[in-house]
Amino acid sequence: MHDLAEGVARFQQDVFPAKAELFARLATHHSPHTLFIGCSDARVVPELITGCEPGELFVVRTAGNLVPACAPGDDGVAASIEYAVAVLGVSEIIVCGHSACGAMTALAHGHDLSATPSIAGWLRHANASRARAATASGDVAALVRHNVLAQLANLATHPSVARALRENTVALRGWVYDIGTGGVEELDATGSETAFVA
Repeated sequence: MHDLAEGVARFQQDVFPAKAELFARLATHHSPHTLFIGCSDARVVPELITGCEPGELFVVRTAGNLVPACAPGDDGVAASIEYAVAVLGVSEIIVCGHSACGAMTALAHGHDLSATPSIAGWLRHANASRARAATASGDVAALVRHNVLAQLANLATHPSVARALRENTVALRGWVYDIGTGGVEELDATGSETAFVA
């Protein structure tokens, strides 16, 4: 098992000193360029996938990379989106799905989630994704792609995002990350993929 305390010690001894100037700037300056909305899955590490340094990505991770549509009431995902867009002024928002997603697998295969009511309730935010992928029943990869597109649509219902889109100050992008190959595909509005080129 990984010893987290040893990891912290290595960070303080090796990583932090090598990036001391960066961390000194970050201590008083927070201006990420991108809001990255990804899955909570431990195999999906946004900074590693994108090669970003600390401070470049504002990251929101949820089970299934789900973004609830804007609704009344307090919502941690909505608050994070609003902060990234309206306060930090990110210029890009990426919703990133991934291969072998547990949430999408459960939905695609109709797993019984009655013993995990919080998970079942949360995954209702993927109902539009399931409707989009109805013709591809049981196809996890298709559902992952449709889910990214559905979450981009949900994202656009948030007032801060809608305003930034009208003002052309933010771009929305949908990605699918393949854990086994390291490949990243960008989806167009129809769900077709194109190889991602940095």
